[in-house]
Amino acid sequence: MSSIQIARSPDLQRLREEGYNIRVTKCALLVVSDVPYVNSSGKIAIGALVSNLDLAGDVTAQPSDHTIKFIGEHPCDSKGMKLEALQHGSGDQNLGDGLVVNHSFSRKPSRGHYLDYHEKVTHYVHLIGGAVAEIDPDVSARTGRVVEPDERESPFNYLDTASARAEVNVATEKLAMDAIAIVGLGGTGSYVLDLVAKCPVEKIHLYDKDRFLSHNAFRAPGAPTVEELRQQPLKVDYYQNIYSHMHRGIVAHPVDVDASNVEELRHMAFVFLCMDSGRAKKFIVEKLEEYGAPFIDVSMGLYAKGDTIGGSLQVVTSTPERRKTARASISFADDAAENEYDKNIQVADLNAFNACLAVIKWKKLRQFYFDRNSEQFSCYKVRSNLLINDDKL
Repeated sequence: MSSIQIARSPDLQRLREEGYNIRVTKCALLVVSDVPYVNSSGKIAIGALVSNLDLAGDVTAQPSDHTIKFIGEHPCDSKGMKLEALQHGSGDQNLGDGLVVNHSFSRKPSRGHYLDYHEKVTHYVHLIGGAVAEIDPDVSARTGRVVEPDERESPFNYLDTASARAEVNVATEKLAMDAIAIVGLGGTGSYVLDLVAKCPVEKIHLYDKDRFLSHNAFRAPGAPTVEELRQQPLKVDYYQNIYSHMHRGIVAHPVDVDASNVEELRHMAFVFLCMDSGRAKKFIVEKLEEYGAPFIDVSMGLYAKGDTIGGSLQVVTSTPERRKTARASISFADDAAENEYDKNIQVADLNAFNACLAVIKWKKLRQFYFDRNSEQFSCYKVRSNLLINDDKL
């Protein structure tokens, strides 16, 4: 986070103005470096405090967590005895962004909560530094040294505090990729975008030549206004406008993928195919296999039976190591009986569920989620509420 962003939060700006060496990481952690403490040998050492940040957009909110983490030995009194009043937990913990903390402290102020991060940081610095002052009163955490972090710019317009609060930054970092393509922004493709846009992917390329109309609004995330629908925006422009509020790397391509532009997919780290079955899909699949690109194909086969709807959802994963079995499971039929794309039956909840299955599988491939079975094919049956994998049909 830049100094300009720190300046937007009065409590962080006050810490910097008072000489504390602070920075905010891209995964929403406040790091206070140059914090003196007394180690077990009774000597002054230098450590760092690390706190989760609660944010309201790009400014700090009141801290909801009174604990704080520490990098260094456990602070001691001037005689080298542990400050037991601070102790909360010990053991190395990787928080992501290259930060490994060694201890956590828990000490509430008398009112039971901290008003802001200035109060929280200075309270812990005072508790740790009391013993330091007994040894050398001139040693202070207020060094006036500001070291700007050398960080890659975040793909987000504001920090991901959800991962920081849940302490899953290390897992979330596995989802960082250069570029992902979503081919088709119908009901399922739009939900894939909604989920992937919340991941630290640098670029998300959208391919679809169609316009966003009223029927799309009823099977897509969000709620467009009637004024927006009257404008009949291109789908890629409509979604780029929405998700660029959160993610900086949304790239709109108002075209379908065909022989004239399929080469662009060669450079994608991953591709989600969310398009109709048929020859166009077969052509793209063949090219992705040729390029060695991993991809997931999603499809829906819904039908009306009386006044109810049945059918199935399908997710097929194709990687260079498992092409043959993936190809056998992907539908390329143009005129399959009771094909969802013939009758155009789509329902928002099933579109969303299909997208969830696809994105969960992508996250398994990235080892974000634990994956015991490494399934390549998943099918959800509406009638039986049954989710089956691979050859268990």
